Amino acid sequence: MRVKFRDKDNRQVNLTFKKDNEVADGNHVLAIPTFKNQLLFTKHNIRGIEFPGGKREHGESSIEAVTRELYEETGAKVKNIHYIAQYTIDTHEKTDFVKDVYFIEVESLVNKNDYLETAGPVLFKCINDIELTHQSFLLQDSTILKCVERVQSLGFYQT
Repeated sequence: MRVKFRDKDNRQVNLTFKKDNEVADGNHVLAIPTFKNQLLFTKHNIRGIEFPGGKREHGESSIEAVTRELYEETGAKVKNIHYIAQYTIDTHEKTDFVKDVYFIEVESLVNKNDYLETAGPVLFKCINDIELTHQSFLLQDSTILKCVERVQSLGFYQT
């Protein structure tokens, strides 16, 4: 299923829901993780609370990238992972912005001294439990919200 719409900056967004067996080839990744029946977020030092994610590094697969980003930003160890969506944003630049989105069930959280550009993991039952002033603008993005709805419709997580 494909959904097309314009984002808050009036850029064309193409969101395609995926299955585990489809090829994930985005240049960015996003995790929608759960731990002990709560959504796992990270607190970015500048943007606020958001889902973990980032850029795929050279030579790295999409799954390797999302697993790395999740661990770097939250200390989370993956139990189960499912490829659920990919979206592109027309940025009018040389390289397209293509993000692979995964639902991840977390096995455990490792306490770390450094979570890189974040303050580490935070858990909430749902996005609406996070004070609006503490939410990253990314948690208010319609693409991310549609991906969370997808996670729920697949039965991976219920609020």
